[in-house]
Amino acid sequence: MTDIDIEKENATIAKAYRELLRVSYRTLSKADKIQIRKAFDVAVDAHKDQRRKSGEAYIFHPIAVAKIVAKEIGLDATSITAALLHDVVEDCDRYTLKDIEDMFGETVAKIVDGLTKISFINKDTDMDISMQAENFRRMLLTLNDDVRVIIIKIADRLHNMQTMDSMRPDKQVKLASETLYIYAPLAHKIGLYNIKTELEDLGLKYTEPEVYYDILHKIKDSKEEQDTYISEFSKVISTSLDKEQLDYTIKGRTKSIFSIRKKILNQGVSFDEIYDKFAVRIVYKSEPENEKFLAWKIYSIVTDHFRPNPTRLRDWISSPKSTGYEALHITVVGPKGRWVEVQIRSERMNEIAEKGYAAHYKYKEGSENADETLDSWVAKLQETLENPETNAVDFVEQFKLNLYSKEIFVFTPKGDLKSLPKGATPLDFAFSIHTEIGMKTRGAKVNGKLVPLSHVLKSGDRLEILTAENAKPNPNWLDYATTAKARGKIKSALKEDKKRIAEDGKEILRRKLKQLKITLDEKSVNELVNYFKLKTSLDLFFRVGAGTIDNVMLKAFASSRSNAFMSYLKNKISRRPNIPKEELEKEEITNKYDLLVFGKDEEKLNYKFANCCNPIPGDPVFGFLTINDGLKIHKKNCPNAVSLQSNYAYRIMTAKWIDSSQQEFPAQIKLSGIDNLGLVNTITNVISSNMHVNMKSISFESDDGIFSGKINVVVTNNTILKKLVDNLKKINGIDKVERV
Repeated sequence: MTDIDIEKENATIAKAYRELLRVSYRTLSKADKIQIRKAFDVAVDAHKDQRRKSGEAYIFHPIAVAKIVAKEIGLDATSITAALLHDVVEDCDRYTLKDIEDMFGETVAKIVDGLTKISFINKDTDMDISMQAENFRRMLLTLNDDVRVIIIKIADRLHNMQTMDSMRPDKQVKLASETLYIYAPLAHKIGLYNIKTELEDLGLKYTEPEVYYDILHKIKDSKEEQDTYISEFSKVISTSLDKEQLDYTIKGRTKSIFSIRKKILNQGVSFDEIYDKFAVRIVYKSEPENEKFLAWKIYSIVTDHFRPNPTRLRDWISSPKSTGYEALHITVVGPKGRWVEVQIRSERMNEIAEKGYAAHYKYKEGSENADETLDSWVAKLQETLENPETNAVDFVEQFKLNLYSKEIFVFTPKGDLKSLPKGATPLDFAFSIHTEIGMKTRGAKVNGKLVPLSHVLKSGDRLEILTAENAKPNPNWLDYATTAKARGKIKSALKEDKKRIAEDGKEILRRKLKQLKITLDEKSVNELVNYFKLKTSLDLFFRVGAGTIDNVMLKAFASSRSNAFMSYLKNKISRRPNIPKEELEKEEITNKYDLLVFGKDEEKLNYKFANCCNPIPGDPVFGFLTINDGLKIHKKNCPNAVSLQSNYAYRIMTAKWIDSSQQEFPAQIKLSGIDNLGLVNTITNVISSNMHVNMKSISFESDDGIFSGKINVVVTNNTILKKLVDNLKKINGIDKVERV
């Protein structure tokens, strides 16, 4: 770089720093500004020789993270300081954690230490356990130090996602998958809804770019029409709101690309068929004591003009979400007969919705319960962290169970209100009261009536848990429990029981093998685990202890073991793996026609198609290397794709279709619409007129003039299937056609 370039860059850095101070949500004192300046100087010095992948000076990253922390999240000067310093200790040898503590105090040092721990991944981590999941668990454990660690980490991830264009495509998919899998739900749970929305959209942009840009362009194309519609809607109610002398603003907000994509998938509709692509938000000024009264007054005015959908009323003012979110949500029939979601919030509620924890703190500052909402969330989270023995991936799955779940509110026998995720059962309620009550549960009464433990609770239910000293968890409980805490405690209890039985089983197995002249050692245990298709030695010992592996089965193992050497020679001579005939045939087809190739070198490998998404040629796909089942092919939009790419990126292989013309693949199509005479005949004619489509089965049901049906077909590739779906949509009376 020339001296002029360096001078320009330094001026831009200085401007970014001044912008940071200007946009801070909190009022910064003189002492705050001195501390932030000092942190800025240290960060500039520490990162002076570093550049990002894009080529810009690295210091822009910590400034950007600090700006998100200051403006979007609204944290204090301590957090802004820590955000500026978050990479200093990890990336620079000149500054140690002790230096940070000496210069900025113990609190800042603790936060920086927590952020440094998160960034560090132990290289010795077992490859069968997700490094990312371990890293995530480590991140949550920093809650013991300071919750601001996680909040700053979310800001760090947001800026990384905003500036990811210069990264390699595989790295983009990995980070985007992690973001959708972990960081977006976490931002949601903390109440950072704006950041959650941006993380989801950016995650979709890099995991499914074609889908993202398609929806983005359609939103832009319909913006003018949407603005006109919102203006028309607002005019109708503005006059009435003005008459009541309310101080308010009305804004239209387009729903996120990610949420529109979710509706398209869940409802099986196209972009044009989604009518609630935007929401209208009414934000009003109010004294705290009048907030609730004015919210319902505005509700009354809106419903005087537009008919509400009674099933879509959400009152989060009387019962706020566990994140602290408060608002009234109603869905009404607006102009031109469209559904419109209307959100009614006070200015305070609106700030809490956008800033989460920081706004709570601002409005409760000075009171004893200033951190009540965040503290209760942290307390619940730490219950999830209690069992350090849980496999890291299981832990993340357990934790995620509660992140995005909708809430219901139920009552204890004394009338106290408890919040639970939607779909919760009496077991979840019992464990939420106390672990011991959960462990000793014998039954439950809901609204005075005895119900099974699998009973799904509804808002307003009153619960009483019946306990017994001799009661204890059994494996069926895992089918009934839905919350992370309940499932974690049940699994721990069952694991302890399993360990006790396995200890006895190991001794039983030693004696029985001795009679068969086999020594119980590592080699024989591994052979037994493989023979019985188990995962671990613990599973083996448990089954022997429980009696599900008996003498007859062990004798069969001993007999097969004596023939192992002959089988080995046979396999070596044929140089073919000992696999079923149908798999051999599939392998021959794969080798002959080169359907898929993998990695940069376009290698030809044996593979199987995953049952969870049933890919066919032409679908965007990737390969996933399983431990027991070889290479599995998944569609890129498979329900499990984000989880696999986030947790097991090192086992993902890029895949490319080469030639699919000679192989046939099954697919299922669902149809629905208005029943009429000869419809089935028309459908079968359309299918038979499509070349290369073989119909295997067809089934239809009709109910009061509405039909639904399923057609199983065999096709050679995705293009042919798409053409068939398009032709079926043209048939008069058919409303929806979708591939399962």
